[in-house]
Amino acid sequence: MVAYNIKTGQKGIFYAKAVLFATGGYARSYATNSNAHANTGDGLSIVARHGIPLKDMEFVQFHPTGLAGTGILISEAARGEGGKLFNSLGERFMEKYAPQKLELGPRDLVSRSITKEILAGHGVGKDKDAVYLDLTHLGAEKIMARLPELRDLALTFLGLDMIKEPILISPTAHYSMGGIPTDVHGRVRYDIKNNVKSFYAAGECACVSVHGANRLGANSLLEAVFYGRHVGQTIIKDLEEDKFLTHKEPDINDAKTMQNEIDKFLSSCGAERVPEIRSELQRTMTQNAGVFRTHEKLQQQRKIIKKLKKRYEDIGIDDRSKIFNTDLQEAIELGHMLDFTAFIVEGAILRKESRGSHFRDDFPTRDDKNFLKHTYGYMDKKGNIKVDYKPVTIGKYQPTKRTY
Repeated sequence: MVAYNIKTGQKGIFYAKAVLFATGGYARSYATNSNAHANTGDGLSIVARHGIPLKDMEFVQFHPTGLAGTGILISEAARGEGGKLFNSLGERFMEKYAPQKLELGPRDLVSRSITKEILAGHGVGKDKDAVYLDLTHLGAEKIMARLPELRDLALTFLGLDMIKEPILISPTAHYSMGGIPTDVHGRVRYDIKNNVKSFYAAGECACVSVHGANRLGANSLLEAVFYGRHVGQTIIKDLEEDKFLTHKEPDINDAKTMQNEIDKFLSSCGAERVPEIRSELQRTMTQNAGVFRTHEKLQQQRKIIKKLKKRYEDIGIDDRSKIFNTDLQEAIELGHMLDFTAFIVEGAILRKESRGSHFRDDFPTRDDKNFLKHTYGYMDKKGNIKVDYKPVTIGKYQPTKRTY
């Protein structure tokens, strides 16, 4: 394993009997998202570049209530306590889409409903790209007792006080159901039977498939809390049971590849800049591979990613220093984003159905006959992606039609 120290610029080769990736999700590939700036999907593309498949990457969850213009999350608690959604016409529009569940419908349904209202011209705010979340009827005492952090967020970033007035929200890219394929113990695997020896993944970067195509609220704790500990215990157990395990010498070519990539950026006088390419990638991913998807839009996004990759070859950075060179860091991260977004798009093109967070306008129903299966995408040395499928293991409960 090779890495470089952002603090000093020093590069290093690490010898280890076991390696665990816990690099987080990949929602930063969308313009409006709730993820930390560090969630650029590096771990996924690193794995893909070494021939290991990525699993179910098309399943990206959009949370319905991100603060308009920022994507900062207003949690499920707001709707759970009785928050109501209204459009510019004053309609409580969830009565049309989920008359029984209303605002308590699943995230994907509520996100699509909000997006439909915005696309229909019923949005609110300066750019008409949001809807109202009204909590004023709860009263100041209840809001301060149960939702004080959410009130502070709306005040800080929107200047709106939910005690006195509705706040503005819109769907935000939030969670990644896909990722590095692992078994239930965090061992990275190519298929159902074969693991990659001494390599593990945990958290949002891993795809154990505990969430299927659509995570339920609060279930990220399963990966963030349980799997972190469980996979750590698995590593200890695996090493103890194989006491004479000898680590494989790192491939010196990996070190050379890293060195060449860094040297290229530090010496490049390219005309392209990271922020411009990254912004176009995020904007177009939101438009073409976001809440609503169609074959035409996804094909268009596939072409856009290829063009952006070509432009990326002419990237230039301004900072040439070794100490905390964030220009260099962002340039490297952008390369990873361009790689893994191609997996999202390719999986979405081939999945001609709607399932969980993946919604195709041209195939609006779930198709268990043809697509009750996991997507496995493999990237070759030229960046082309080949898709294969693996069967889904059905547990105690059989899939049924969702109704609201």
